[in-house]
Amino acid sequence: MNEKWYVAAKKADFPGIAERFGIDPVTARIIRNRDVVGDDAIRQYLYGTREELCDPAELLGGMEAASLLKQKIEAGKKIRIIGDYDIDGVNSTYILYRALTRCGAQVDYEIPDRMKDGYGLNISLLKLALEEGIDTVLTCDNGISAIAEIAYAKENGMTVIVTDHHEPLFEEAQEENPQDPARRIPSADGTRIFRLPPADVLVNPKQPNCPYPYKKLCGAAVAWKVVCLLYRLCRIEEEAEQFLQFVGFATVGDVMELDGENRILVKEGLKQLRNTQNYGWRALIQANNLEFATLNSYHIGFVLGPCINASGRLDTAKRSLRLLLAKDAKEAETLAAQLKQLNDERKELTQAAVDLACEQIDGSGEANDRVLVVYLPECHESIAGIVAGRIRERYGKPTFVVTNAEAEDEAKGSGRSIEAYSMFEEMVKCQDLFRKFGGHPMAAGFSLPRSRIDEMRRRLNENCTMTEEDMAEKVMVDVPMPIHYIRESLVEELSVLEPFGNGNEKPLFAERHLKLLSARILGKNANVLKLQVANGAGCTMEALYFGIPDNILNYLTDKYGKEEVQKLLWGKANQIEMDLTYYPSINEYQGRRTLQIVIKNFR
Repeated sequence: MNEKWYVAAKKADFPGIAERFGIDPVTARIIRNRDVVGDDAIRQYLYGTREELCDPAELLGGMEAASLLKQKIEAGKKIRIIGDYDIDGVNSTYILYRALTRCGAQVDYEIPDRMKDGYGLNISLLKLALEEGIDTVLTCDNGISAIAEIAYAKENGMTVIVTDHHEPLFEEAQEENPQDPARRIPSADGTRIFRLPPADVLVNPKQPNCPYPYKKLCGAAVAWKVVCLLYRLCRIEEEAEQFLQFVGFATVGDVMELDGENRILVKEGLKQLRNTQNYGWRALIQANNLEFATLNSYHIGFVLGPCINASGRLDTAKRSLRLLLAKDAKEAETLAAQLKQLNDERKELTQAAVDLACEQIDGSGEANDRVLVVYLPECHESIAGIVAGRIRERYGKPTFVVTNAEAEDEAKGSGRSIEAYSMFEEMVKCQDLFRKFGGHPMAAGFSLPRSRIDEMRRRLNENCTMTEEDMAEKVMVDVPMPIHYIRESLVEELSVLEPFGNGNEKPLFAERHLKLLSARILGKNANVLKLQVANGAGCTMEALYFGIPDNILNYLTDKYGKEEVQKLLWGKANQIEMDLTYYPSINEYQGRRTLQIVIKNFR
């Protein structure tokens, strides 16, 4: 277990914060651990509303894009939205399509086929648009890297408006290349040259010189900000609020950091989702047997979101978009059932690919690499990112999964990273390997010749400067809290910290030297270990571990021996003690409420 446990040691006047905001000092400590400092920031974190969102007019190109769209609508020009096949892209496309339709536009949409088209704009999509008389292409959740494609569109007389949130391409400062169609903008310190597409308008908070103060918006949020400005010009700005449920869903689904504006967008979006009148959302929520009133970010990230993504992976993302655009409950129910079935199939394919990958890694020298590049030629390319994420979790290393593409000599892949390794920047260092690539510090997608896969593995590892300590999973404990401190009131109060997710993880507590009194394996699939634990103060409590019970039992057997573990399973006195990290919860059963903890890490 390559883990290092740390206790967050950030300091503040926790009693004073607790008194001013009417919260427990433990809650105040957790808020400080999320780097929320100062009464104004704490108040926004706890109670922020959409009135506190930044003015979308601060987005570089935002008002220009809205004005240009309004001109095109009034002139009756044909507009085509080109989105992406994931959660963010589908929701972005929905927002723009609904909004432009509301404003009277002649508008349609195209979502690239993951297998046939790949990510984002490509020449074939633009040729089709030209053949069909499209005047204006409006991208969402893509376009920032489509330099050659947008240059082609401009050469053929099209108007192009890009809305995106991905990192712009860059290179080390050097002499200008006259053959490069990109707009070249130096970084503030002069060490980089950003290469931007030659679009008529570019809206992306991450582009250089954009004054928008919050840079972590997802693609749907950027698209929505443009819609807010368009609606402002059309004097219907208040109607833009209806799209917050789609913005919030995309923010969680695209694993954006849940701080600042994103936190407000998700909170407001969840409020709308719990009372949604959208036929598609209602059908998908019901198909997954979820309760509207208790929907939270977990359900978006791990239940509903994967259903939306599944159509883009195994079928076409247009099916997910049709779900959101469904005109009646019957159509929505049919589509929701199809998406759930696709997601079930995706789960099976994923597990088979993960098993094969681990067998390959463990049976070769690849397990010693600091950066894993796993070639799975038969893996469905649409699940490469999920498989990479699972392998990263198992080995604690940045992981690229490469699969065969349709073209005879081409491979495609996806990567998932760890905090110590900026995947996008490391790929930039060897960008000559790739025919196409893009992404974030934590995730990336790419294509390259199959003949260069081994070279990719070699060069990424040669360039890697991570140490063993960098690669150790860092477990950050918010509060070392004895279990006898847990109270129902505290557990209920922790809900004010929601929504949980990337950048605002569930609080993590810990106690050392807990005695294990008994253990039972539960669940239809024997995937829950139920422990009875006691601390030195004599407090006993149930502790649940969701996952593979053998992970704990085998670990205990190695340390204490089979006999002691057998005593534990029989509920007899034994010598076993463990340190646990946990999250407290309340178990409700037949009208009784009891406190329990959910185990996250053990040692």
